[in-house]
Amino acid sequence: MSVLVFVEASNGKIKKAGFEGVVYGKLSGSPVTAVVCGEADAAEVASLGEYGANHVLHVKKNYDAGALVDVMAAAADKTGASLIVFPFDNTGKAIAPRLSARLKAGLVSGALGVPTTTEGAFKVKKNVFSGKAIAEVEIKTDKKIVAFSPNSVGLQKSEGTASIEEFSPTVKESKIKLVETKKLEGDVPLPEAELVVSAGRGLKGPENWGMIEELAKVIGAATACSRPVADAHWRPHHEHVGQTGVAIRPNLYIAIGISGAIQHLAGVNQSKVIVVVNNDPEAPFFKAADYGVVGDAFQVVPRMIEAFKKFKASQH
Repeated sequence: MSVLVFVEASNGKIKKAGFEGVVYGKLSGSPVTAVVCGEADAAEVASLGEYGANHVLHVKKNYDAGALVDVMAAAADKTGASLIVFPFDNTGKAIAPRLSARLKAGLVSGALGVPTTTEGAFKVKKNVFSGKAIAEVEIKTDKKIVAFSPNSVGLQKSEGTASIEEFSPTVKESKIKLVETKKLEGDVPLPEAELVVSAGRGLKGPENWGMIEELAKVIGAATACSRPVADAHWRPHHEHVGQTGVAIRPNLYIAIGISGAIQHLAGVNQSKVIVVVNNDPEAPFFKAADYGVVGDAFQVVPRMIEAFKKFKASQH
């Protein structure tokens, strides 16, 4: 079984999900071909070999999702791949289902781990019922597509190298015209962040967000918010996490002044560790938290910042 991995590049850099996808493919135990889509520095492309890629097909042009289906279909035909891997992010969600229909390949979205092939059955685990249960899904088609959840496998380096080939398949003319591109703000893209600091209406207004940004900066985290905060325009909508916003799966999620409505929990409950700060001891979020602090955010957060700064200073 050979594996084909979709890797997205932006601003000369390969996105973290691309490296994670290559690791995911390598853990299947089969040769991995990475399809890099977008402009990327030569060193970035070559570094995919260190994460497990045996071969790289580099598509240097920027395409929309419809054209990328043609690209991946052509790559699958060229390599004879039986397993195609995507990250379960906005781009993956736009391409994987269309490619599934094109190739008549079974698709599992939001996979939690590497597929198992016990007794010849190809099975993948994924969350169902908004994360309340885990299902094991079997794919029976010859070609299989898996879209893995972010942070479901760690980034593991090796000493491997990859051969690199420029790839220019024929694609249909796009029906979409790009008018404007707006880049997300922040040092760490929210879908890729391993640490996230989020806040809600408990902060009382946008003028109080400075301490949230400071806490995030101290620990190297991305900032996020609840839906009411985004709807009130206290924070940009791309920071809204939850069922109707961005679904995330960081290693650490710190929720400050968020009560924990079920819609919010559905988008963050796969975080590995959840820390909640709220002055209401009956807040629903405490039931989902690994650690909870009952207290006023305006007193607790400055003390957290001070503690993190002292800890970092002690490490030098």
